[in-house]
Amino acid sequence: MGAWDKPKSKDDIARPALYTAQEKRRRDESAWTLVQGVLAPVQFLIFLVSLGLVLRYLATGEGQQAATASIVVKTLALYAIMITGCLWEKAVFGRYLFAPAFYWEDVFSMLVLALHTAYLVALATGALEARALMLLALAAYATYVINATQFLLKLRAARLQHARQATPSLGNAEVSGA
Repeated sequence: MGAWDKPKSKDDIARPALYTAQEKRRRDESAWTLVQGVLAPVQFLIFLVSLGLVLRYLATGEGQQAATASIVVKTLALYAIMITGCLWEKAVFGRYLFAPAFYWEDVFSMLVLALHTAYLVALATGALEARALMLLALAAYATYVINATQFLLKLRAARLQHARQATPSLGNAEVSGA
């Protein structure tokens, strides 16, 4: 293996772009991009407050109503971000869900929605006692954290990819004799 045949690092391997030029333009022009940009941190703040209330209830047995109300609010915020996210995905990629660029994030989002919805159903029907409801909420919250991390990693990768495309490669300058 010669000097020119060195194995490529994982950073050197070309990855498909998250957005085509047209999708990036639609993303930047869509009002849903701003809505998602506002709702995501708001939902995260609601999550943090609710998580604290749930953990407080589980540790002390106090604050059940506050914890329950916070989980309902968190779930409603999740529904809002999921609905507007579908509208964003339609505006950018032409489909409401499962666009190739966000396929696995959307798949996992379905689990997040299912667990949050299961909480609401169990609460409304009395199917679970308070402690079990709180544990179900924690399971829903764990999936939410994983899903939020998926999206953050995807957005970070898109930013890094955009930065690489915007910056001329030093390697190209060396090859061209510059």
